[in-house]
Amino acid sequence: MKEFSILFFQRQFPSANMVLIKDQLPVLIDTGYGSDATETEQLIRAAGVAPEELYQILNTHYHSDHVGGNHYLQQHYGVKIGAHKWEAHLVNSCDLEACTCEWLDQPVEPYRVDVPLSDQDEIQTGTRTLQVLHIPAHTLGHLCFYEPEEGILICGDFFHGDDIGWLNIFREGVAAILRALEGLDRVSLLPIQKAYSGHGPMMEKPRTAIDTAKRRYEKWLKEPEKIAWHGCKRIFAYALMIKNGLPREEVTNYLISCGWFRDFARYFFQLQPEEFIRPLLEEMLRSGAARWQDNRLVAGAPFRAPSQEWIKRNIKPKDWKVPPT
Repeated sequence: MKEFSILFFQRQFPSANMVLIKDQLPVLIDTGYGSDATETEQLIRAAGVAPEELYQILNTHYHSDHVGGNHYLQQHYGVKIGAHKWEAHLVNSCDLEACTCEWLDQPVEPYRVDVPLSDQDEIQTGTRTLQVLHIPAHTLGHLCFYEPEEGILICGDFFHGDDIGWLNIFREGVAAILRALEGLDRVSLLPIQKAYSGHGPMMEKPRTAIDTAKRRYEKWLKEPEKIAWHGCKRIFAYALMIKNGLPREEVTNYLISCGWFRDFARYFFQLQPEEFIRPLLEEMLRSGAARWQDNRLVAGAPFRAPSQEWIKRNIKPKDWKVPPT
């Protein structure tokens, strides 16, 4: 009989962190970015779990850095995937909104959600039970997973040790912040001992991180422009990571082509997209989210760029075929 343990893998951008639940029915939470799929497999094997032994993959949400390895593991090993029912519907119907791929310009290879999840569902791993918490903040179908015996919260991009997940405030308004605050109130009632987020190190003092996130959201309720800047910088920095930077002469055309950029410019900042280019670039450089290097705009945070071959494939939901049921 396998001994229960929880293994945390802190990964470099563009991949998100992963959590492996080793038990009689092993569960992998999130699978990293698509170009890192073989590394994802190697990490699982090195931890003593063969991919074909995985009982299930659970996704905290459907952004590319969290679901990118789904295709590889499902195609090669037939692993079943669980995700919130709203996101499952979009993915399984190959909706253009699936994974927010088109809007964010983030490639994701096709996969199928086998187990649609809802709030208060339970996932059995053999000797333990994971509680499913629907926390609609970073995405409307965002999930956290709580293991009550050891008080461990796996929180995806809900909050991090020193940051919080960006919000689609231009679409959802301040209600997105209010939902996030409600989520923080909910998890603050749990006896959490450790928390693992989608980016950054394990949180030894999760209550401190929750309190910090709450103060930041409360501040943003009064100054919602700050959360829009936060989102734009996070999205653009990630684009620079997966593209390994952009030549100076391509930056303008790239930004104009992006749905997120056009929407934030028009609907939040009340500017034409062309008018928002300079303010965003100035803020990216001022904050350290980006820098110029050899006449290319590159991300400021450490990252490992995908191969050009992988990026050129640029697979989006419009290219997916409806998965078999």
